[in-house]
Amino acid sequence: MRLISVVGARPQFVKLAPIAAAAEKRGVDHIIVHTGQHYDHRMSDVFFQGLSIPAPTVNLDVGSGSHAAQTGAMMTGLEREFGRFEPDCVLVYGDTNSTLAAALAAVKIHVPVAHLEAGLRSHNRAMPEEHNRVLSDHASDLLLAPTEAAVENLGNEGLAERTVLTGDVMTDVCLATAQGADSAAVAAALGVVPGEYVLSTIHRAETTDDPARLAAVVDKLATSPLPVVLPVHPRLRAKAEQAGVALDRGSLRLVEPLGYADMVAAVSGARSVVTDSGGLQKECFLLDTPCITVRTETEWGETLTGEWNVLVPDASSVSTSQWESLLTRTPDPAVREGYFPYGKGDAAVASVEAIDRFVRSRR
Repeated sequence: MRLISVVGARPQFVKLAPIAAAAEKRGVDHIIVHTGQHYDHRMSDVFFQGLSIPAPTVNLDVGSGSHAAQTGAMMTGLEREFGRFEPDCVLVYGDTNSTLAAALAAVKIHVPVAHLEAGLRSHNRAMPEEHNRVLSDHASDLLLAPTEAAVENLGNEGLAERTVLTGDVMTDVCLATAQGADSAAVAAALGVVPGEYVLSTIHRAETTDDPARLAAVVDKLATSPLPVVLPVHPRLRAKAEQAGVALDRGSLRLVEPLGYADMVAAVSGARSVVTDSGGLQKECFLLDTPCITVRTETEWGETLTGEWNVLVPDASSVSTSQWESLLTRTPDPAVREGYFPYGKGDAAVASVEAIDRFVRSRR
């Protein structure tokens, strides 16, 4: 079987790592195409190196641009590469423009598509990620669902026959990485004390592209009672400068984006996490770190169990005392005993096996 994985953004590189390992073990001819959506070394190359992922066979070097320009450029390059390599299946990951571009490019030339992390829904159609998820699911031939909730979502959209429950590949990576994480060393390098700092990531368009919303979130972080380690995503830096929102103030401690292993260690050592990310909510849940998600919804509803994750739709409406309580809360671990909604670390093997079965069924 020849499989092409299409990736282009930081979370996808993490998901690619266990898939690449499982594909190699199964003897799959696995080709990696990097669209270049994240082209900064700190957001791309460092992940391939840190997670021991094989170097991409092809890098389209698309770079940034509007959604239409970026997606269109990716489709042009991907169609060319699909025609050159003639894969049995194209595997797309998650909810980015790279995912949608690859799904559309493949289906137009009758190449089967499998979607990893299929069926997630925020039910917020204003989010670009939601458009990408829904459209990619409906274009794909095989839907690899990470959770029972995702399976139910796909069934409600008439896609049950294409769906396989595999578990979540990010769980594979997170749990394996956590075994070797040195939280104390990473905290020392960041200049904070384990258990006495907040970790934050802010990068989604819905936060960064709204100056008032961005200012409210940054203000809350800057007035936190504990130091806040903020790895600065390139989008956040650019949008904050445009909006005149100062990042380097108050409780904030600005650092460069962290490699995956350091990020896992930083999450493990944090008192709590504040984020607008999807994947980081789940990593907090897996690592027993309370999370505050500054969004109106979450794709990972399971993380809300026992208030391990709490949604804060409007940071400006939260009082100082409420904010402090959220940052320093200690959820009850008993509510999660025996609860493994994302699997136990074997999702990549299950996903590659499902793709192999699917390809064989078409011959």
